[in-house]
Amino acid sequence: MKKKRMGIAVLSALLLLAGCSNDTTDSFEVPFEGELNHVHGMGYAGEENGLYFASHTGPKIYRDGEWFETADNFYDYMGFNAVDEGFYSSGHPSADSDLPNPLGIQRSIDDGETLEEIAFQGETDFHAMAVGYNSHDIFLLNPAKNSLLEAGFYKSNDKGESWEPVKAEGLNGEVTALALHPTDSNFVAAATAAGVYFSQDGGEVFEAITAGNETGTAVHFTEDQLYFGSYGTAAALVKYTMENEELEPVDTPDLSQDAIAFIAQNPMDGMELAIYTFEGNAYLSEDGLQTWKTLLEEGKTK
Repeated sequence: MKKKRMGIAVLSALLLLAGCSNDTTDSFEVPFEGELNHVHGMGYAGEENGLYFASHTGPKIYRDGEWFETADNFYDYMGFNAVDEGFYSSGHPSADSDLPNPLGIQRSIDDGETLEEIAFQGETDFHAMAVGYNSHDIFLLNPAKNSLLEAGFYKSNDKGESWEPVKAEGLNGEVTALALHPTDSNFVAAATAAGVYFSQDGGEVFEAITAGNETGTAVHFTEDQLYFGSYGTAAALVKYTMENEELEPVDTPDLSQDAIAFIAQNPMDGMELAIYTFEGNAYLSEDGLQTWKTLLEEGKTK
């Protein structure tokens, strides 16, 4: 009888420890409600495939109809790119962090709980940076000379181990956003003050795919299309099919006095696409762009 009681006690202790371990893991994400401002990137990140909004105070996540935030690592993420295993980002650490400022390029494969340095930590904050969702190739604009690179455009096909300069001929206007195809890094897109530009040779040469009076605001690749946001006389969302160079306007919610800042399609569900606007509004379509529901209204969660 005594041995049986001891066995039950040991089993109970093990179950308690297992429960504590799971609670510790899960507690890195906690429910979020309130205001979400200063978003500098958006995408479906990692295996859980939540929709991540990169903010001044760490990522905020929309998943299965609920909002979450991280319980730690409130980093100011810039140049944020969601990938199949997590995300890549630049930016600045929080005040209580011992990481050097700026972050350079960091990668996380555990939803932001830990970061792995890729390059340029303590040297450069990259605002214009694109990462292939599956390839993890990197294309970026280096804003100023650092220990390795001069100012200009560069690409890395080995996850930041080495860098090659890129000519970016034909690309005009101040760059506001970059995008890299998820698997084929020959395809690069840029949104600039002079329009939206598309390259088929890894960024060596770009051609405008918008009219001369339009400003590019956002770019996002799927396997077959480039979605982009622009602003001429009004905000627009356009689907560009790379195979036949067809431009197709997409119906959006009312974006008067607003424009699209970020676009993200769910790679696990091609019917699902989200947009985030400069006025802090976020919308999600789950039925192939037929209807939209509001996720954020002027920065407030819905």
